[in-house]
Amino acid sequence: MTESEGLLVPPGHGRVVETPAQRVTFKVTGTHSRMASTFEVEVPPGFDVGAHVHARSEELFYVLEGELDVLAFEPRIRTPDNWQKWESSSGSRVVRATPGTVIVVPPGCPHAFANPTGTPAKMFFQTSPPPDHERYFEELLEILRGDGPPDQEAIEALRVKYDIEQLTPLKHG
Repeated sequence: MTESEGLLVPPGHGRVVETPAQRVTFKVTGTHSRMASTFEVEVPPGFDVGAHVHARSEELFYVLEGELDVLAFEPRIRTPDNWQKWESSSGSRVVRATPGTVIVVPPGCPHAFANPTGTPAKMFFQTSPPPDHERYFEELLEILRGDGPPDQEAIEALRVKYDIEQLTPLKHG
């Protein structure tokens, strides 16, 4: 790609990073954009990213296939587990996002997604600024490659490194 050429990524193309917990296809990286990194993320049944918040990053999620439970608000009380039961002071609650749903998360807004169904879900995911989330995905998926439950201490250290304050645990399987 040059300054006078754009980037075209055909369906099924992009660098794939995959574990039993998640499959992420890098579509647009910091190499190609100063604005945002863009990914296609397959979310398997039982995966829960855990509620978290970014001080600097902004994110956009667009559900392509399947269904996800989604949180994108400050709760009255940040309990250390079960973000699905959180409620905001204005009455907002977790929603079931279906294909076509868009979620925009500004810096400082707690958010989470989980696939509580028996079928995989797929979403378009964009984060700004690049390339931190690219590096985060690569390192997170290395941690998740191991057998057994994820190493929560390693995940917490990684999230701190990449502007992610973990509020509830990541779960998969």
